[in-house]
Amino acid sequence: MATEATNTTTGTDNAGAAPTPKTTAPTSRVDRPKVGGQPTEVGSTGGTTTIAEGVVAKVAGIAARQVAGVHALGGGGARAIGAIRNVVNSTDLTQGVKVEVGETQAAADLTIVVDYPQPIQEVAQNVRSAVEQAITNLVGLEVVEVNVEVNDVHLPSDDSDDDTESRVA
Repeated sequence: MATEATNTTTGTDNAGAAPTPKTTAPTSRVDRPKVGGQPTEVGSTGGTTTIAEGVVAKVAGIAARQVAGVHALGGGGARAIGAIRNVVNSTDLTQGVKVEVGETQAAADLTIVVDYPQPIQEVAQNVRSAVEQAITNLVGLEVVEVNVEVNDVHLPSDDSDDDTESRVA
């Protein structure tokens, strides 16, 4: 509970007068006196919440990866570095995601790789919806746009080992 700090001084200036209470301003931000004397409702305290762009990018990246048909996020170079990160168990969930965050709005740009033979437009629309819903629900920002760039199509044969015999001797 916050209490108001009161200093009482007794001086000889006011001969025979009662001590005069002097109110000093609290030094802490959390010890401010209540305004209006009304009890404070839960959730009505002042202050600001600042959400870093990295947080919004991570939320968007996680949401996009959960969409069926998305093989990976990021361009070729980013995926190569991401493969090295995965080996050392340091996955970058913001890979392939760029965001702009304002006070009440956010915009996201994602680069994805789609699994073949998934319909590319459908996967891109599902990514757009998932990212918008995740940012709105988890972060509380209005999403003004989600741009999806399909950088590559992943073929199932890309995962197979190169056990086939070389055609060149």
